[in-house]
Amino acid sequence: MATRIEKDSMGELQVPAEALYGAQTQRAINNFPVSGLSMPREFISALLKVKRAAARANLSLGLLDEKKANAIIGACETLLNENFMQHFPVDIFQTGSGTSTNMNANEVIARLATQQSGVEIAANDHVNYGQSSNDVIPTTLHVSAALLVEEKLLPALGYLQQSIDRKAEAVDSFVKTGRTHLMDAMPVRMSQSLSAWSTQLAQVQRQLEALQPDIQSLAQGGTAVGTGINAHPDFADAFAKQLSEDTGVTFKPHANFFTALSSQDTAVALSGALKTCAVTIMKIANDLRWMNSGPLAGLGEIELEALQPGSSIMPGKVNPVIPEAAAMVAAQVIGNDAAITIGGQAGNFELNVMLPVIAHNLLESLSLLSNIAPLMADKAISSFTVREEDLKAALARNPILVTALNPIIGYMKAAEVAKKAYKEGRPIIDVAQEETDLSRDELQKLLDPAKLTAGGISS
Repeated sequence: MATRIEKDSMGELQVPAEALYGAQTQRAINNFPVSGLSMPREFISALLKVKRAAARANLSLGLLDEKKANAIIGACETLLNENFMQHFPVDIFQTGSGTSTNMNANEVIARLATQQSGVEIAANDHVNYGQSSNDVIPTTLHVSAALLVEEKLLPALGYLQQSIDRKAEAVDSFVKTGRTHLMDAMPVRMSQSLSAWSTQLAQVQRQLEALQPDIQSLAQGGTAVGTGINAHPDFADAFAKQLSEDTGVTFKPHANFFTALSSQDTAVALSGALKTCAVTIMKIANDLRWMNSGPLAGLGEIELEALQPGSSIMPGKVNPVIPEAAAMVAAQVIGNDAAITIGGQAGNFELNVMLPVIAHNLLESLSLLSNIAPLMADKAISSFTVREEDLKAALARNPILVTALNPIIGYMKAAEVAKKAYKEGRPIIDVAQEETDLSRDELQKLLDPAKLTAGGISS
């Protein structure tokens, strides 16, 4: 491979000749051959937007001249409009401040800006002017997360909820056996089961919306330790204003830069909300799998859309692939939350030192949930069909319907009726007619599954 010599404060180093990055990035490549995972695309995109907004803020404050500022802005825009990830190879398991990734961006932007403008742009003195890795990286973490929440996750969850609500309306006439402890219970309308999913999703969305003001509060301006050393007093406000204009999302300086640099409590809280979202997704996925199970030896209440062959050896077998994928997404998000929680504890004095892994896991969770929600909506919720005959057959055999007779014949007598129906495998209405003074017509009214889904006392 052809190389060139680059120099940083530690000396000279060989760098691939065509690489836009410089010596500090190459040192990180050499030092951290850990996972082969680089920072997420969403993070790097946000980092480029942070650098562009910083250059515009410094220009507005008279801290960079127009040629240098415009060269930096132009380089950032060029990168944002191309497949920029090839220029950002640093492993996520690196220095805990993310300094290597910050310098990677500074070097790439500086070299490209110099090439495009003919003006000499320095990575530290110009691209990183008024900044530190210690405020750039936590800022970028918040910006990337905020954009994903606003632009992807909330719309995706809203779309899934709307799909569930439409399906609930369509299946409202179907009554099914309710289940508690996976055992037969009183009947419910299928729409009532789906309404639980919808409300869970609504709760998750409210939690995420409540966190947005904190996610959109930024560390930028705190520089090295939170004091703002080497940054203009108005830089934080100018930066946040510029970034808000660029992205369409309202950002503001954090109320306390010492908090913003030394803790990642907001990331931990957001991850907690994502874990809750994952639990909701898991609940929906598992309900779908159970309802679809069989179709002959399982519950067989619904039939999910057939998307692909389910077995390499059993012809005709079809599996619930979308709910299974959703369950795996949920498992990954829950695991990510554990790592983020541990990372959040790494706020040693003035700086958290697990920023890259927090960022990676948080953005992965956001992306996974954003991607799986519309798949569930389109390929599981909207497209399943109801197996009405199976629903009716199970309801007719359900001795738990006798619960409706409690106020009339008493719990103990009702228990006798239910046990006999179980033992003899007979419909509850037949046994109740034999064991009570109630007529067939009365029992049909009292044990009507559709009426029982409305609650209240039978009479």
